[in-house]
Amino acid sequence: MKVMIVGVGGQGTLLASRVLGAVAMDEGYDVKMSEVHGMAQRGGSVVTYVIYGDQVHSPVIEKGEADVIVSFEELEAYRWVSYLKKGGKLIVNTQKIDPMPVITGEAKYPSNIIEKIKAMGIDVTAVDALSIATEAGNQKSVNIVLMGIMAKHSGIDCDKWIQAVRRTVKPQFVDVNLKAFQMGYGLA
Repeated sequence: MKVMIVGVGGQGTLLASRVLGAVAMDEGYDVKMSEVHGMAQRGGSVVTYVIYGDQVHSPVIEKGEADVIVSFEELEAYRWVSYLKKGGKLIVNTQKIDPMPVITGEAKYPSNIIEKIKAMGIDVTAVDALSIATEAGNQKSVNIVLMGIMAKHSGIDCDKWIQAVRRTVKPQFVDVNLKAFQMGYGLA
């Protein structure tokens, strides 16, 4: 299984990839992860590849190879959708975070991104994960809401995901993240 987790610096993409990697390892899979940072500290694009299976040779995903893309932001989904294989799944948070060209007025944030992606014939699950995370108790739990949705589509038992969240998240944030995970899982 080849999964790309994409977002903007500070959204928790790396924690999400560690949760997914832990679940896959618990299932006995060979797991490879690779992180690509743009200007992450300045709100730039962050991409993590998580590949798991019986035997994984490379931690990199090329265009048209991803089974699943989990996007923490709409524009990032649009930017990376060409990496999704035919018949793949896109899980996207409908949150919009203006990139620097939009902030400076050099560009406009594209409109109707989800509709454009769906028009490509792509299987899209689009959710307002920010609202769900806020309802769970911490808006920074967007990443775990999205992992809940990913879990539902993974074929891996929910309890294994819960165990991975418990082990991976800092102890003081476990309860709120478990609530966020359950809410995401319930949506899927």
